[in-house]
Amino acid sequence: MSLRWTDSLEIALDLMEQHPEVDPLKLHFTELRAWVLALGRFDDDPDHCGERVLEAIQLAWIAECD
Repeated sequence: MSLRWTDSLEIALDLMEQHPEVDPLKLHFTELRAWVLALGRFDDDPDHCGERVLEAIQLAWIAECD
């Protein structure tokens, strides 16, 4: 199953698995975007990403850490 920018929870779960040592509160959006684009299951247009999309992914990641 491929991931799109709107799959914020699934993206967050994949990122948590690949970067378990990372505190998502300290992550810069530029780094977050690069990590999402590097996910093996990610298949969406890189230009369809904005600050709100990255914030949704970051918030999902934070929620899963709690």
